[in-house]
Amino acid sequence: MSELNHSLYNDFPEHRSQIEKLKNENPLFAEKAAEYHKLDHSVRGLQMSEIPASDHRFEEMKMRRLKLKDELYQMLM
Repeated sequence: MSELNHSLYNDFPEHRSQIEKLKNENPLFAEKAAEYHKLDHSVRGLQMSEIPASDHRFEEMKMRRLKLKDELYQMLM
């Protein structure tokens, strides 16, 4: 499994300033970005540890992270 950091800044480096602006000015974007960050941190933690997680739960977490990333990207455009 990949241990790649999927932070918004890593995945969308060309939008770094827009991400910062929206996090400061748009409460909905800030809320979704915080949820995304927390979920990404949890997914990476599970990937790097020996902590057992059900495949179903892990896949749900990854799908939620992907959905959030799509929503955040749409807000950036």
